[in-house]
Amino acid sequence: MTKSELIDKLVEVRGVLTRKDSEAVVSMVFDAMSEALTNGDKVEIRGFGSFTIRDREPREARNPKSGEIVSIPSKKTPFFKTGKDLRERVNNL
Repeated sequence: MTKSELIDKLVEVRGVLTRKDSEAVVSMVFDAMSEALTNGDKVEIRGFGSFTIRDREPREARNPKSGEIVSIPSKKTPFFKTGKDLRERVNNL
């Protein structure tokens, strides 16, 4: 599902909101989640899952084209862990 499909679904299910209002709501939610993760906070949505930031250690890898060893610096990456309810719903399809 894409962001625009999510907005369309919100308009369809909740006929009270216009498409413009739905876009604003979805954007606000995603912006708030992004800001929290940027600040190092955890985002948890009960029954769905949680988003955290993980530190990745520096490492060495190979350039597949040249075979040359390349140094990859440490970095932070977002990580998603599914909630129990979502995991059970997906596995019971």
